[in-house]
Order: sequence, then structure tokens, then C-alpha cells
Amino acid sequence: MPLKTYPEETAGPNLTPMIDILFLLIIFFMVGSKFTELERSIDLDVPRVSDAGTLSPAPEKRVVNIHRDGRVSLGQTDLTLDELRSELVTAREEYRDLGVLVRGDSEVPFDRVANVLNSVRQAGISEMGISVRLETQRR
Repeated sequence: MPLKTYPEETAGPNLTPMIDILFLLIIFFMVGSKFTELERSIDLDVPRVSDAGTLSPAPEKRVVNIHRDGRVSLGQTDLTLDELRSELVTAREEYRDLGVLVRGDSEVPFDRVANVLNSVRQAGISEMGISVRLETQRR
């Protein structure tokens, strides 16, 4: 059996995968910089505007509550049907696609809900919803 006369090499980290990734990143950024140069060289005169303004998101649906005692409220404010209609007309002037969600107490007579829905429709609002609660199924 032969004896080793030289010291054994210690294992070091393998740098080959890291060098491969480094070369791939260099190629990626070189190609990417070429695309931005090509885009800048396109002869295009983009139109100018005086004031771009900010794009505002669509407002949330307005919530109309019909309480058990017959009161109608928009948010936290109690209103008559005429006041409700005028408030919704004003809100619709600010945003044409305004939506309204009508929530009525289960004890409220349906004609009161129908009158509120009619006032909302007269305000020119076409996107209406009625809030209900689903019963849990019993098995």
C-alpha cells in the first residue's frame, strides 16, 4: 500500500455557477440597454399638454339606509326623499357612473323601499344595488 507523500487538498467552494450567473446578468443588461437606445432613436414627436391633472379613482358606492322607523339616511345624514334626490343629483354631477347601494331594515314596508329606489332612479343613477343577508343553510 503506497503512502501519500503530499498533503491532501482541501475542498473549496465551486465558483462555476456563480460565474455563469454573472455572465448571464451582464448579457441581459447589455441587451436591455440596446433596447432603450433604439427606443430613444425613434423619430416621434409626442404631443404636449398644459396640465395633465390627476386621475382620481371611482368613488365608492353611496349607501342609502332605510331605518325601521322609516327614516332615510345617506351616510350618517337623515334626509327626506327630495333631499336624497338632490344630494344624489349633485354627487352624480361629480361622477357620472356613481352607484348607490340601498339597505333597508327587514321590518320596513316594501313601499318605503320602492319610494327610495324611485328617488334614486329620478336622480339619474342607473347602477343600484340592494343589500341583503344570506340565510345560513341548515342540514
